[in-house]
Amino acid sequence: MQRLQVQPRPDWCSQAEAFGFRFHTLNGEPYWDESACYQFTLREIEEDIGAPTELLHAMCLELVGEVVTSERLMTRLAIPQKAWDLIAESWKFSEPSLYGRMDFSYDGQGPAKFYEYNADTPTSLYETGFFQWLWLEQQIERGQLPSGADQFNRLQEALVERLGTIGRAGQALHLACCRDHPEDLGTIEYLADCAKQAGLAPVSMYMDDIGLAPTGCFTDLRERSIDQLFKLYPWEWMWQEDFSDHITKSAVQYIEPPWKLILSNKGILPLLWERYPDHPNLLPAWFADDAGLAERPARWVRKPFFSREGANVSVETAAGVEMTVEGPYGDGATIIQGWYPPPRFQGHYCLIGSWVVGNEAAGMGIREDNTVITRDTSRFLPHVIVD
Repeated sequence: MQRLQVQPRPDWCSQAEAFGFRFHTLNGEPYWDESACYQFTLREIEEDIGAPTELLHAMCLELVGEVVTSERLMTRLAIPQKAWDLIAESWKFSEPSLYGRMDFSYDGQGPAKFYEYNADTPTSLYETGFFQWLWLEQQIERGQLPSGADQFNRLQEALVERLGTIGRAGQALHLACCRDHPEDLGTIEYLADCAKQAGLAPVSMYMDDIGLAPTGCFTDLRERSIDQLFKLYPWEWMWQEDFSDHITKSAVQYIEPPWKLILSNKGILPLLWERYPDHPNLLPAWFADDAGLAERPARWVRKPFFSREGANVSVETAAGVEMTVEGPYGDGATIIQGWYPPPRFQGHYCLIGSWVVGNEAAGMGIREDNTVITRDTSRFLPHVIVD
């Protein structure tokens, strides 16, 4: 694994605009960055990224099966009681998942270390599945990369296949996100295109456009019932809304399903560590309120159970907080995770995002930051496999 300087395509920005990649620049700073790329060998990808991703995913599913039968664990994970029955039913009836992203620290020298599972509403999907693949093809054509170069990336194909499996052919698949979030909108537009390729009938909308009919079903702006909904809106937020009392009665098939609330909860990290101590891909982790905690390391990372894009994550020692990212999740329960910073290449901290579609490791995206905490402003860099 190495970081390489690469000549950017002179027309990449106009291509991004033409292909609907409207969030390539955020707040005047580059989000998409092709001035460099990360190079891997096929062995590194297959053995150090792909295989651990599928193994950890299987371990996580086993943990879900345990949590849904335990009121103690549901309570420990701060899951609202009114959600318990729906979560348990969605697991019992094997309601299908579409995708998720596991975040790893990896430098090519040892096992990848699992940071967390973005299992409910992960973004950076479009730039991984489409735009970095376009970069690869065009850089090969222009002689910037060797002709045999490849990428760990069958993400788009896997999404189309999976949507074709879990979707209802010819029927509407509603896809919803929040307003005024260009990255979220870009994600559902990309998934809508994948759904169309899968033979579905996608309908894009905003979460606040969802209505409630007198019959108890959710509807879109044309008063059509919503039977299948991909929601780029976290389950923990949904259960706090006024309409949450109608979720169980609505008969909607949700993507992601309710049981994903367990996997998107960082409380799974200490539970996994309890069950698989010293696993080479896991980091030590504990519930921060554990009165019997005697293994607290010299430095640790504090994470809220429910947070996104690094918000309210802090690096701490016994002397106090060394670094923190502001955010809206500061009042909730937290875990602490052993200190294991992302590797640093040429002054940049690098985070691997490994995608799971169904149960398959299907692709990889890389985020880069000037600090050890990856945030929503962290840059996205493409990668390449060269042997």
